[in-house]
Amino acid sequence: MILEEISGPEDLRGLGPNDLERLATEIREFLVTAVSRTGGHLGPNLGVVELTLALHRVFDSPRDAIVFDTGHQAYVHKMVTGRLNRFDTLRQKGGLSGYPSRSESEHDLIENSHASTGLSYALGLATARKLAGEPGKVICVIGDGALTGGMAYEALNNIGHLKAEVIIVLNDNGRSYAPTVGGIAENLGQLRLSPKYEAAKGVAGHALRSLPAVGHSAYETARRMKNSLKQLVAPASIFETLGLKYGGPIDGHDIAAVERALRDAAVYKGPVVVHLVTDKGHGYGPAVADKVDKFHGVSTFDPDSGTFAKKAPAWTDVFGVALCEAAEADPRIVAITAAMASSTGLLDFAQRFPDRFFDVGIAEQHAVTFAAGLAMQGLRPVVCIYSTFLQRAFDQVTCDVALHRLPVLFVLDRSGITGDDGPSHHGMLDLAYLRCIPGMTVSAPSSPDELRRLLATGLAYEGPFSIRYPRGAAPSEGTAPLEPLEIGRMHVLRNGDDVALLAVGKMVSVAAQAAERLAARGVSATVVDARFVKPLDPDIAELAQRHRAVVTVEDGNATGGFGTAVAELLTAEGISIPVRRLGLPDRFIEHGAQATLLQQFGLDADSVAAAALELCPARSALAG
Repeated sequence: MILEEISGPEDLRGLGPNDLERLATEIREFLVTAVSRTGGHLGPNLGVVELTLALHRVFDSPRDAIVFDTGHQAYVHKMVTGRLNRFDTLRQKGGLSGYPSRSESEHDLIENSHASTGLSYALGLATARKLAGEPGKVICVIGDGALTGGMAYEALNNIGHLKAEVIIVLNDNGRSYAPTVGGIAENLGQLRLSPKYEAAKGVAGHALRSLPAVGHSAYETARRMKNSLKQLVAPASIFETLGLKYGGPIDGHDIAAVERALRDAAVYKGPVVVHLVTDKGHGYGPAVADKVDKFHGVSTFDPDSGTFAKKAPAWTDVFGVALCEAAEADPRIVAITAAMASSTGLLDFAQRFPDRFFDVGIAEQHAVTFAAGLAMQGLRPVVCIYSTFLQRAFDQVTCDVALHRLPVLFVLDRSGITGDDGPSHHGMLDLAYLRCIPGMTVSAPSSPDELRRLLATGLAYEGPFSIRYPRGAAPSEGTAPLEPLEIGRMHVLRNGDDVALLAVGKMVSVAAQAAERLAARGVSATVVDARFVKPLDPDIAELAQRHRAVVTVEDGNATGGFGTAVAELLTAEGISIPVRRLGLPDRFIEHGAQATLLQQFGLDADSVAAAALELCPARSALAG
């Protein structure tokens, strides 16, 4: 195999056209086999095989800086930069990251896997290199989906203003997770190299050269004539309007054509866009046939048939069913997603209520303020965004929703430890950052039935309300009526005398299991499902006072989260009692299986029981 002989980018440069074609085929076969075993982002990487090979043949990484936005399209880059033999560890604890990782290779520059940031990184790199007089090009690979994000537009505007030498490789596959929506998608769909324009340009050039040289007015007339002609046959792209040279579209699966375009871009002085049209999932039939997301992110599957094992209903599914049920009864309910309808459980809603469903693209900030406007007109917007992605809209949640005390319901999927996608995807900060927002209600269901009740509560509440739930299979489908709960009231699952285990969200079941282990050791535990992190039930203070110790359990950052709220309440009430706050540490957490990471940070039943015993040993042990 040619692939096995590639130990670095330099090995690509001596290959001929036939070898490159064969290598591309081998890479796709390897990708399908490897990702079928570990899960990961398959569709995006199948689409960038030729693009990645061309990049590393034309440019000299890491002397030339290659920035991937979004990082999930960097698998092929990893393969040709010396990491092929580690792909069996992809997204496994201690193994290869599913995104670029600075600790893995000098070829990886950016670890943040959130979309629309790459152009800003690239401009910073290019500007710093220019100031320092350092050689080398800066290339940013960005998808059309990422161009729906506001940061990308801000960076494009600044790149055009500074005339920075940044090469922007636009990987246009018409999709983010799902098909790309919005004006940018329509603009890209219209961009074509016009044969009419090229022919007319030649005629115009000849005419212009024949004009007598009579100073500035003749030059200005010629310039305006040329630009007007161009507008007639090939309207300017958004890139040219912003001052960037544009070339394309080019077949992104034609290595020779891509290389020619990249070499031309490399000699151009100033910012240039190379527009490549690619197919997400290219070369793998099941991915191409997938109408939802082209095998964007997959779990393990059968590589021959492309079929996945049936799974139990996920928390996301429970939410999706409940929201549709609520929307049937209340026409004010509208749903908003930031390019992730399938991943946030909104596909059924979109099909059943198309006029009340809004996909705004990868634009979380806009999604939140858009929801604020909807709420001002009496609607009940439900904003469905991954926990880690809502961080990007913190200011909008604060000043555009909470400041106006608007009834916007935020549904945070993938909260807590998410697992294989790593540091940028763990939803570990939401309890802390939402809790500090004035007027925000923060809740976390412990079960599918509680999710349904909290959804009803949030939809009925006249103010900002958030629900966070974890990634993965739900313990049941959920059958409870959609009836509101009293806000700020806990639920006591089990009464005891020695230690109070106060838990939130999925950690409630862990606390219940820990209580069983404690009972076997002679320690009686109360188990509380707090339900609400803000407002916290004031009766927690009196309950805590009846016990010898308190242990709080949360799958969020222990700094500023649920445990902190409990400690603040007890202090305010003048209650002095031993308190152990169990949660995630104050650092970014690596990728790995959920259960493994939770155990590592003391958030499994055995660890919770052990922590409780340290604070509250069995009475028999004390007597001894």
